[in-house]
Amino acid sequence: MRQKIILVSVLFLWVFQACRQEPKAPETTSFQEEFTDMVNGKLEDFVVDQFADLRILRYQIPGWDELTLKEQKLVYYLVEAGLQGRDIMYDQNYRHNLAIRNALENIYLSYTGDKTTNDWKAFEVYLKRFWFSNGIHHHYSNDKIKPDFSREYLKTLLAETATPLKNEAFEVIFNDEDAKKVNQAKGIDNVAMSAVNFYGPGVTNEDVETFYGNMESPDPDKPLSFGLNSQLIKENGVVTERVYKSGGLYGKAIDEIVKWLEKAKEVAENTAQGDALGLLIEYYKTGDLQTWDEYNVAWTAATEGNIDYINSFIEVYNDPLGYKGSYENIVQIKDFDMSQKMSVLSENAQWFEDNSPIMDTHKKKNVVGVSYKVVNVAGEAGDASPSTPIGVNLPNANWIRAAVGSKSVSLGNIIDAYNNAGSSGRLQEFAYSEEEVTLNKKYGQLASKLHTALHEVIGHASGKLNPGVGETKETLKNYASTLEEGRADLVGLYFIMNPKLQELGLTDNWEELGKTSYNNYIRNGLMMQLIRLELGADVEEAHMRNRQWVSAWVFEKGAADNVIEKVSKDGKTYFKINDYVKLRKLFGELLRETQRIKSEGDYEAAQALVEGYGVKVDQTIHAEVLERNKAFKSAPYSGFVNPVLVPETNENGEITSISVKQPVSFENQMLAYSKKYKHLPEEN
Repeated sequence: MRQKIILVSVLFLWVFQACRQEPKAPETTSFQEEFTDMVNGKLEDFVVDQFADLRILRYQIPGWDELTLKEQKLVYYLVEAGLQGRDIMYDQNYRHNLAIRNALENIYLSYTGDKTTNDWKAFEVYLKRFWFSNGIHHHYSNDKIKPDFSREYLKTLLAETATPLKNEAFEVIFNDEDAKKVNQAKGIDNVAMSAVNFYGPGVTNEDVETFYGNMESPDPDKPLSFGLNSQLIKENGVVTERVYKSGGLYGKAIDEIVKWLEKAKEVAENTAQGDALGLLIEYYKTGDLQTWDEYNVAWTAATEGNIDYINSFIEVYNDPLGYKGSYENIVQIKDFDMSQKMSVLSENAQWFEDNSPIMDTHKKKNVVGVSYKVVNVAGEAGDASPSTPIGVNLPNANWIRAAVGSKSVSLGNIIDAYNNAGSSGRLQEFAYSEEEVTLNKKYGQLASKLHTALHEVIGHASGKLNPGVGETKETLKNYASTLEEGRADLVGLYFIMNPKLQELGLTDNWEELGKTSYNNYIRNGLMMQLIRLELGADVEEAHMRNRQWVSAWVFEKGAADNVIEKVSKDGKTYFKINDYVKLRKLFGELLRETQRIKSEGDYEAAQALVEGYGVKVDQTIHAEVLERNKAFKSAPYSGFVNPVLVPETNENGEITSISVKQPVSFENQMLAYSKKYKHLPEEN
């Protein structure tokens, strides 16, 4: 599972898997010569661009020069492997995305008309928003992005640049069809009403549940991740799968991924890492889910080395029923200093499990293999780019977590980039008192890092299912993702205000650390995250829902004791915590209930919790938040361009060095990527 970027103020970040020839010099040189202006960016300019509700940032790769050439090659090959699958994410998000992207990019590159008009500027913004979201639907709200130019203007641009675009793909930009990428509303057919391309036309919730409900794993104690790497379609009334693999769906892109993974395997740091890469290659070639599990076991156990990666079809947030994995890639370099400081959490994972407020029957008796590292990102692709997580815990299979363990990482340089690019204006506006602001200045960044670590290392690794209870995607269905993220958040909230953290040397004042964390969480969950929603909208994204249902539940349950007080000061609304000790107790009670829901597979209770507290918004407060937010110019969402790894080669085509360059602009990087990594047809 992953913690997506939830950035309202950078002072708190709630968050949110045979020898080959090396690249020949002419290929790399040709690409670099054609896009020379792509790598002239200045690293000190952390903010690259801002448009609509989005901001584009840069990040550094600390420690790059300390890596050996072999390690740099490994990073380079893994980054290239990830980028080869970039088109997959566009197509997974929506069936017309590749056709629309090709048309928009051709217009952008070919149009010679007046580029000073408001219509052209609106076209540029729409294209940038499209790139940011990997398609026509907003990356966070899932709503279709509305262009601020007319269909007549787009027709003119298409005609003047001789750009083809089929009628259905053209019309969907402007009409009300496929309005939401993922629709998790109650009482509807979520599959039929979601535009995401995991399911073909005519496929329903019942079709999906019946199709996968009839599948049986060879070992019931090790259930396979049915549906993770496939599209489900209906032909002549018969439901069938199209598997992502070499020779199958997305086969051309997957073959390119495999080529670069094979290069990476050749320069693996150790046998365990190389063996895991070999299994990932085999999985891509065959699409076999048993091989996927074998790979995850091997990858989880391969903890030695300075380089690691996440690659394949992994997170299921974009599937309304939680079966299908979105393509993503994150390449990581270990941050040695921070990893050593924070590894104390994984070393004490059993203590946290033993002292959790959940029922004893739901506790793991032996928490195994929870590794934790702070890492520096070297490249991202797919579902991780441009919008990136700040923390990741994998693998997602519950039985592997229980038997082998998991890997947790915090993306240190990504968090640093946010901190270097931000301001504290919104905190001053929405914090109730100067005491809150002062606490946040002192402990805000540490509170964010520790909550992320507790969420990933302890939260996702904690608890167990009751015997005979199926996977949460089967039992909790469309509420599975938000319940899991809320459960992990609650673990972090319960333990971040605990003297154990000071005992472990992670803070000099556990009480003030906890107060800071609680202030930020409640302020964000009940107010500040609402700047991401249009007035009148429901909360739909899984992480955003979980922050609201956690915050709203403890606010309501603590009302009798005035634990959290809704106050008005100078005509503005604030939420003031009056009793942090009682609030921690409420977090513990909610954690106990949430774990019970997961362990027992109690769908009705999950539905009541999410629908009762996490979906509907207080419209008066929402209107006020939006009005108060108008004073701030920084965008509520941020994402990143990737540094460019540039290899130098000798006359034999062998890599002799690899340098890190910064892209000069968001649009140049997106256009360069489309040219170099376009492996899929418009219709797949």
